[in-house]
Amino acid sequence: MTIENQIKSALVQAFNDLYNSVIDEKILQLQLTRKDMKGDYTLVVFPLLKLSKKNPVETGNDLGAAVLKLCSDVSSFEVINGFLNLTLSHAYWIRALQVIGGNETHGFKSADAHSPLVMIEYSSPNTNKPLHLGHIRNNLLGFSISRIAQVNGNRVVKTNIVNDRGVHICKSMLAWQKWGQGQTPESTGLKGDHLVGNFYVKFDQEYKKELSELMAKGLSKEEAEAQSTLMHETREMLLKWEAHDPEVYELWKTMNQWVYNGFDVTYKNMGVDFDKIYYESDTYITGRDMVFEGLEKGAFYQREDKSIWCDFTAEGLDEKLLLRTDGTSVYITQDIGTAKLRFDDYKIDKMVYVVGNEQIYHFKILALLLDKLGFDWGKDLMHFSYGMVELPEGKMKSREGTVVDADDLMEEMVNTARAMSKELGKLDGYSEEEAEKVYKTIAMGSLKYFILKVDPRKNMTFDPKESIDFNGNTGPFIQYTYARIQSVLKKAEDKGFEIPSQVNTNVGLGVKEVLLIRMLANFPQIIAEAGSIYSPAIIANYTYELVKEFNQFYHESPIAFEEDADVRGLRLQLCKVVGQTIKNAMWTLGVDVPERM
Repeated sequence: MTIENQIKSALVQAFNDLYNSVIDEKILQLQLTRKDMKGDYTLVVFPLLKLSKKNPVETGNDLGAAVLKLCSDVSSFEVINGFLNLTLSHAYWIRALQVIGGNETHGFKSADAHSPLVMIEYSSPNTNKPLHLGHIRNNLLGFSISRIAQVNGNRVVKTNIVNDRGVHICKSMLAWQKWGQGQTPESTGLKGDHLVGNFYVKFDQEYKKELSELMAKGLSKEEAEAQSTLMHETREMLLKWEAHDPEVYELWKTMNQWVYNGFDVTYKNMGVDFDKIYYESDTYITGRDMVFEGLEKGAFYQREDKSIWCDFTAEGLDEKLLLRTDGTSVYITQDIGTAKLRFDDYKIDKMVYVVGNEQIYHFKILALLLDKLGFDWGKDLMHFSYGMVELPEGKMKSREGTVVDADDLMEEMVNTARAMSKELGKLDGYSEEEAEKVYKTIAMGSLKYFILKVDPRKNMTFDPKESIDFNGNTGPFIQYTYARIQSVLKKAEDKGFEIPSQVNTNVGLGVKEVLLIRMLANFPQIIAEAGSIYSPAIIANYTYELVKEFNQFYHESPIAFEEDADVRGLRLQLCKVVGQTIKNAMWTLGVDVPERM
């Protein structure tokens, strides 16, 4: 029985003994005491006054005195207005520390064959450009959410849908045909995704030039767009692709493979992976077939131009295009097909789409479409909507080539970590190979933590220099504290001091020690809360607060140099468990922590 349940049970009995009244535990508002108040748990007394028929202070004192007798782990109480603050004994907290220390995965739940199966989709790149800063936030959120779902006792499938077909892909292909002069990743020395992305930008530049020339002849922008030769050729290429024209199809396969190879390098450097990858070129056909089925069943309708639509005006939305006049698919067509294939492949209990908040409307429509097609699971899909990420300089645009490339940003982070570490002398005495490994760990920890500490639903500005600071709410600050703890434990080991298997429960605890143990004991609730609202930020900011409190304790209390063996043993145990919790918490964020730093 948890201490919360013990206290509630004691309160129920106390209420019966004091007021001859039976109460339900559910009405007891018991919560952790605020940091600025004395105590560990606080009972809100006000809801109980009708039954006690006494004022708040009298009721609080009655209940506090009774709980003191009934629950041996409660050592004292204090009543402030309508709040009963209960303080737990030092012996209780020491026992709690022992229990936590004996479980290396404290706070984590394990899944079994009967656990819910959650599929989480993230990344979803287009094969016409490299991954950029926006993709970084998407991938880091998706990967972290998958780990958080896992440690909350779910079976998890991490999945990616690659948008490898459509007009936007044909733009890069057409540009390569016209201006590529046979360039390849090997001939240029460029990663394949970068090379293809350059031709996507080239298409946009030439398209704008063409529009300007047409508009200079007196055409409106709309008329110029309608007469654009480049756009006409692009649409023709898409039709040829869907007809499996040999030349177009071979070019598509070649250029896509260049991009896939480039993506693999980026994903590896980012530290994310997938259990299953789907491709729009495979799923859109299934989606198209389902649209035709829906048309036959009367769920959709066809206009005179042969395009197929679904009317959502009754739901307060608008009409949605499902297939174009020429029979080519749109984004939502492949989403329908992908959803069906996924549920054919896996018996999913929950589907989570990690996609930016500009697609909120899209996923509302998708859920309704799947429901109209007769899939019960359609209504249950979840769109994890997150905000946009920008640099201090402002927004990014792929077509104009102004995006912040993911590879370039990660390389810049490593260079910054290297420069700052050398300046601060953090890695003096390391071999070059050891130092480079730590530089990358610090760099990626900086990037991941800075992005994940922000409420995912909010827009954010990513500042590389601020993220890599060794002080404040940053990844390096947390990583350095973990390394510091390992150093303390190593010094103790060198002195011949072992972490005792049993800590003396009669040792007196300082205020910081109690606070730290209390925070450690609350880690399972933090994991559960992060899982319930899909928020890595909950864990990130908990970890920062834990680290901040530990550093104050470290500066105020001798550990390896403490002369009292019992006190030293307890503090070493506390160091070990704080380090263990930091490592586990950062693991859920996809962040590594170095043993030395």
